[in-house]
Amino acid sequence: MGQPPPRSQPQPGPPAIPEAAKLDPKKVLEADQKDVKKIVARLFELASQLKDEVEKTDGTAVLSLGMLKKTEEIEKLARQIRNRAKGE
Repeated sequence: MGQPPPRSQPQPGPPAIPEAAKLDPKKVLEADQKDVKKIVARLFELASQLKDEVEKTDGTAVLSLGMLKKTEEIEKLARQIRNRAKGE
């Protein structure tokens, strides 16, 4: 018999907007701005960590799996910021 498919970790989506904020566009924009600031802070943290790791890595070495995962998360965060800026 076949094995069950591997469980993937749920990907955190954009945080839910409180019900009261849905009624007031200004509150929606404020909540969105807070979310963008959190995303940018995480993006900066990851980019700084990646920079430090790259500087410590020998020029002939292959990038580690951890470094690859950081680049993927950086891309994901950058897409979230871009999408929010577009209003998506």
